[in-house]
Amino acid sequence: MLTKSLRRMGVTSDLAYLAGLLSIGASIATWAVARRNSDPGHAERFGIFIGLWPPTFFVLGNALKQEEAAS
Repeated sequence: MLTKSLRRMGVTSDLAYLAGLLSIGASIATWAVARRNSDPGHAERFGIFIGLWPPTFFVLGNALKQEEAAS
């Protein structure tokens, strides 16, 4: 159901995989930049928070790949 809605909006599995990879980079970049400007504990927690996103994007990518193969 969700994957069909995403496909209608033009989201492909490649786009979901790319979002996962970019969020890994964003997590590292956020941690590195925030560490210089604020409390190191806050920077670490914020980096970890963004680091939780890639598995979601990769799972969506797999589901979309299966949806693409079925159509």
